[in-house]
Amino acid sequence: MAARSVTATAPGKINVCMRVGPLREDGYHDVATIYQAVSLLEEITATEADDITVSFSGPIDTSGIALGESNLVIRAARAVAAEAGITAGARIEVVKNVPVAGGMGGGSADAAATLVAVDALWGTNLGSKTLHRLGAQLGADVPFALHGGTAIGIGKGDVLSPVLATGHFEWVLVTSDQGLSTPEVYTRLDRHRAEHSIDIETVPEDPSVETELLHALRAGDAVALAEYVRNDLQAAALQLKPELGDILEFGETHGALAGIVSGSGPTVAFLAEDDTAALALVDAFTAERRKAMRVMSPVHGARVH
Repeated sequence: MAARSVTATAPGKINVCMRVGPLREDGYHDVATIYQAVSLLEEITATEADDITVSFSGPIDTSGIALGESNLVIRAARAVAAEAGITAGARIEVVKNVPVAGGMGGGSADAAATLVAVDALWGTNLGSKTLHRLGAQLGADVPFALHGGTAIGIGKGDVLSPVLATGHFEWVLVTSDQGLSTPEVYTRLDRHRAEHSIDIETVPEDPSVETELLHALRAGDAVALAEYVRNDLQAAALQLKPELGDILEFGETHGALAGIVSGSGPTVAFLAEDDTAALALVDAFTAERRKAMRVMSPVHGARVH
């Protein structure tokens, strides 16, 4: 008899707005961010097996991903088994579409899809509240990959509040072959702030997002939203990867309403007015031999198919 399998997907994300507070004593930063799930999905298939293993395929170069116990997919599966008090195995195959270390939460999406897939495969029925708790223990972006849609994230980004967004937004993503380390970007941000404390505005202890941004999302108004697209990590990402500045300038002079480094980068996200503008921008970047793709937001979170 063939082994049973369950397939699940989870979305990558962009941070429409990312405000970062000062460095805390525990080494973390408080953030206030608007997440939107985009139509770039990770797909995982979990098949009954004796042990928990993971493999990767798809259009993204995954040669640098560790496959051992530190991998988020393995950790997610083991977290479900431990929570349910069972000893079960799964062969987990990931079709990767979200860039590795690209600031789009691809690893978090893998973990989220794994949580729902093995929960279904093993019949553990832990429920969404428990899966979200397990997700938060795995990484700050995992709860949003489970949730999807549009949400405000505060704390480390893992305390979520849903945000109403009507219609959909058109984005063009420009990806890089080499990723950026999230801890390295935050470290560079802290150094940048210390070195330029006289020149830059005071960093708020409790970061927040503008009410006008929420109004723009609620209205489905891309032109209004463009005024409030902002990322406090962008300056640090640009210092570590200066060529991102050229990408931002190119997009903003070829029809984008706004451009932003997504999360800790190096993926750059451009907000377009409509699908025609998005497709024209993809063509412009392609002519420059840049990897660009059109995606839409918001989309649903992790789910079994």
